[in-house]
Amino acid sequence: MEGVRLALHQLRTEKLKSAFSLLGVIIGVTFLLVVVSVVEGMDRYITEEFSQQIFGVNTITVRRTPSVQMSDDPELRRQWNRRPYMTFEDAEALRRSLTVPALVGVETSRTGALAGDNGRMAENIRISGISEEVLQIRSLEVELGRPFSPQEAQRGIPVMILGKSTAETLFPDGDAVGRKVRFQGFPYRVVGVLEEQGSLLGMSLDNRAMAPAQSPLQRSFNPFHRVGEIIIQAQAASDLRTAILDAEATLRIRHRLRPGDPNSFELETAEDSMAFWDRISRILFIALPGLVGISLVVGGIVIMNIMLVSVMERTREVGVRKALGARRRDILVQFIVESVTLSGAGAVLGVGVGLGLAWIVQAVSPLPAAVALRWIVLGVGLGMLVGIIAGVYPAARASRLDPVVALRHE
Repeated sequence: MEGVRLALHQLRTEKLKSAFSLLGVIIGVTFLLVVVSVVEGMDRYITEEFSQQIFGVNTITVRRTPSVQMSDDPELRRQWNRRPYMTFEDAEALRRSLTVPALVGVETSRTGALAGDNGRMAENIRISGISEEVLQIRSLEVELGRPFSPQEAQRGIPVMILGKSTAETLFPDGDAVGRKVRFQGFPYRVVGVLEEQGSLLGMSLDNRAMAPAQSPLQRSFNPFHRVGEIIIQAQAASDLRTAILDAEATLRIRHRLRPGDPNSFELETAEDSMAFWDRISRILFIALPGLVGISLVVGGIVIMNIMLVSVMERTREVGVRKALGARRRDILVQFIVESVTLSGAGAVLGVGVGLGLAWIVQAVSPLPAAVALRWIVLGVGLGMLVGIIAGVYPAARASRLDPVVALRHE
C-alpha cells in the first residue's frame, strides 16, 4: 500500500513526467479496445444483421456457383461455368421431395431502372423476380397495399412491390399503390410498398422492386425457365440438415450425377457463406496482441527510463530505508509496485478513452459498440504486465545499492 501511495503521489506532483510515462500504455490499451470494438461490432453486425437480411433464418440457398468466389484457379472456374442452370422445374421437384416442413422459393435479381407513370425515373434499382414464398423467407412486410398472391405469381401477372426508397423516388406524393411503373418498356401495376429496411454496410435495402418470377421480366431474367437461386427455409433449425440432404439427393438425380461425381450445384447456408468473414476475423484477433504489443513495448521502455530516474533521485531515501533494516526484497517490491501502479493507471485511462472512441464509432456508423469484458480485463492486465517487466530492472538496481554509499549520495 505504501508503494501504491508513493506512485499516486508521484502522479500528482510530477504531472508532466507521469503523463509521458503513461502515454505509451494509454495509446496501446486504447488501440486494443478501439480495434477490438470495431472487429467485434463488425462480426456481430455481419453474423446477425447481414446473414438475416441477405440469407434469412434457417435457409439453404441452391445456386449454380458459389456466392463468394475466392478462388483464382481458371480450371475451377471453367468447371463452374459448365454447370447446368437452376430452373423452375428444379424448384418444383424440391417442393415435392423435401421430407421436412419447409418453404421453397426462387429469386433472380439484377440492377435496372424503373420509370413511373408521372415521368420520374429511379436508377440502379435492385429488381428481383421472385416467387411468393420469398417475401416470407426474407421476412419482408408490406406496409402499404398488399403482397402479390400465389395466383398472380403462378400466372405471371405484371404486378410489382416497391421498396420504400424506390416508391418515394418514383412517387414523392406518397400514392404509389395502384400506379403504373415500366421496366424495359413493359408496364407493371404497383400493389404494395415494403416497410423500411434501412441499410446494410452502407447499401440501402429499400432501393428495390420485386415482381413475380414468371411475369414479363422472365424474358430477360429467366430465359429457358432458368432461375438465379432456389431458397429453402426449414421451419425448425433441427430440420436444416435433413433438408440439405433431401435437396442434395433430389438435385443429383435431376442432374444425372453418378455416385462418385462431385455436385454440379452449390448448397449454401448463411454459416457457409459467412465462412470467409470468420477466417478474416480470426486472423485479426490473432494479430491484435502483436500490434498492441508494439505500442506497449514503447510504453514499457518509457516507464523503465522514468523509474531509473526515480531510483537515482531517491538513492538517499533507499540508503535510509536499508540503514533502518529494509531488506533487498522490500526495496524490490516497493519499486515494482510503483511501476505497476503507474502502468495500471495508464491502462485504466486507456480503457476509458477506448470505450469513449468505441461509442463514437457506434454513433457515427451502423456498427454496434461491442467491447466484451474480457478485452477490458486483457487491456488492464497487459498494462500492468508492462509495469512489472519495466520495473524489474530499476527495482533490482535500487535493491543492490550499498546503504553507506547511498546515504552519502547527493
